Amino acid sequence: MRGTQILILFGLLTLVLITSGCVSNTDRSAGITTKEKLTVNLPKKPLNKSALLIIAPQNFRDEEYSVTMDVLKRSGVRVTVASLKKGVAKGMLGLKVMVNNTIYDVNVSKFDAIIFIGGSGSTVFYNNQRALEIAREAYESGKVVAAICLAPGILARAGILKGKRATIWSGARDVLENAGAIYTGRDVEVDGNIVTANGPKAAEKFAITVVKLLANPPSR
Repeated sequence: MRGTQILILFGLLTLVLITSGCVSNTDRSAGITTKEKLTVNLPKKPLNKSALLIIAPQNFRDEEYSVTMDVLKRSGVRVTVASLKKGVAKGMLGLKVMVNNTIYDVNVSKFDAIIFIGGSGSTVFYNNQRALEIAREAYESGKVVAAICLAPGILARAGILKGKRATIWSGARDVLENAGAIYTGRDVEVDGNIVTANGPKAAEKFAITVVKLLANPPSR
């Protein structure tokens, strides 16, 4: 009887992971962007802007990183990648990224946008004081602050989503609401200089929205 109960619990857990696009490692095609597939026009002239992509050292969401990186670079944005430590960071689907900067070394003032990539590993930043400081400093300086999948929870924990419209992977909406955010459930949400998105299938739209804000910053 006990063995049957364990099998049932394991099956339920597997079902939850498979159906949750943000933390599942089964959907390998969601959000993948190529030059041929990108359907929205990017800026015709390269942007003279810079962005910091922050990823977890383990279990960041591959598509959210690769699609965002692709769109930013093709828009002429200079991109720096940072994590908790230097070395190889590994995505949920196996993507490996060499990280040469830690979040403790970066200077927020040098960037026009701060972008937190999601995936199950991004929750490691929820209680990381440096990550929260980066989010707050960027927001207060009027920079574009963006987060996707579970990563909007970082912005919530930083206290910059109170009274703001925002979205997140649906299974974590309480993280936003508990911080006073207005959860909209949209794929991508913009409120002022803050961009949030709910998972890998929204990665292309998320990245393009960030580029549009970099090209035309909202008035403060």
